[in-house]
Amino acid sequence: MEGTKQVMVGSVAIGGGAPISIQSMTNTDTRDVDATVAQIHALEQAGCEIVRVAVLDMEAARCIQSIKQQIHIPIVADIHFDGMLAVAALEAGVDKLRINPGNLPARHLDALLGALRERPVPVRVGVNAGSLPKDLQSKYGISAEAMVQSALRHVCLLEDGGFDNCLISLKAPDVPMTVQAYRRMAQLTCYPLHVGITHASGTEVGLVKSAIGIGALLLDGIGDTIRVSLTGDPVQEIAAAKTILQAAGVRRFGIDYICCPTCGRCRMPIESLLVEVQCRLASITEPLTVAVMGCEVNGPEEARSADIGITGCTGTQGDSEGVLFCKGERVARYPLHELMERFEAMAFDLAKAMPD
Repeated sequence: MEGTKQVMVGSVAIGGGAPISIQSMTNTDTRDVDATVAQIHALEQAGCEIVRVAVLDMEAARCIQSIKQQIHIPIVADIHFDGMLAVAALEAGVDKLRINPGNLPARHLDALLGALRERPVPVRVGVNAGSLPKDLQSKYGISAEAMVQSALRHVCLLEDGGFDNCLISLKAPDVPMTVQAYRRMAQLTCYPLHVGITHASGTEVGLVKSAIGIGALLLDGIGDTIRVSLTGDPVQEIAAAKTILQAAGVRRFGIDYICCPTCGRCRMPIESLLVEVQCRLASITEPLTVAVMGCEVNGPEEARSADIGITGCTGTQGDSEGVLFCKGERVARYPLHELMERFEAMAFDLAKAMPD
């Protein structure tokens, strides 16, 4: 977000107009270094830019040093219940801390602040609706306001201790509550905001909830880094995050596909053609816009407005044909068996011509 303070998590800038970064969290036992490193490598390959690990005890905290030596992206220690685990994680070289003000003992704050003076990595004050302080629950209920007040309370404690290298998150499984909390916080602070919907569920439901919640905030200009929380393999979160960021128009990750949902007018096998197009162009990483359309109603204009596109039509003998468009110009009309070859060649030529 423009206007938020910028912090550095390892080599990744968050806030202050930096690109919105993608985060995820391992679901391996952090004490199993080999399994955790293997999962982080898979996340890195998918495009994860910051990874968080659970620090459930001192052994897990100490393992961060070995894990960090074998990965290429910044690592975040997730701390609950015991602030001394955060101190140990700092000693192990962690790039960022995530603490939950709802369950962190106040008596550990002085030790944590002392360790942060020695190694002032960013701290995310991560509020969850499921672990709000009892006094705030009594006053506000489980609500957006309770989440905001919980975060502000802990940020103030850090500030009073001379530390302001903070980020904030305000997560709930309730999408409207989460969006309301972030909108309120964006009015009250300039700290970077880590955005997500917690406990979003499995893939299908979780994707919809995350797209609505994260997408609404991104369109408001709110959010400096995101995580799409999905039950299961965390690698699936990265493709979802990329799709949300690209749909919101804030980052591009290769090809943006525009495709006809089909209707009774369609004379082309659009579903199989889209799969074929995606396979043929899978190695293209340049930010092309590609249209695969089915008929003459909206097809020509959608294909013309893309970098490259095809739209279906009925041939003179009743056979399916397609019209190829490139950079707003109608190229030619081809039978389907020829269309794909010409389409692929032209798409790669476009990609090669794009500036680095």
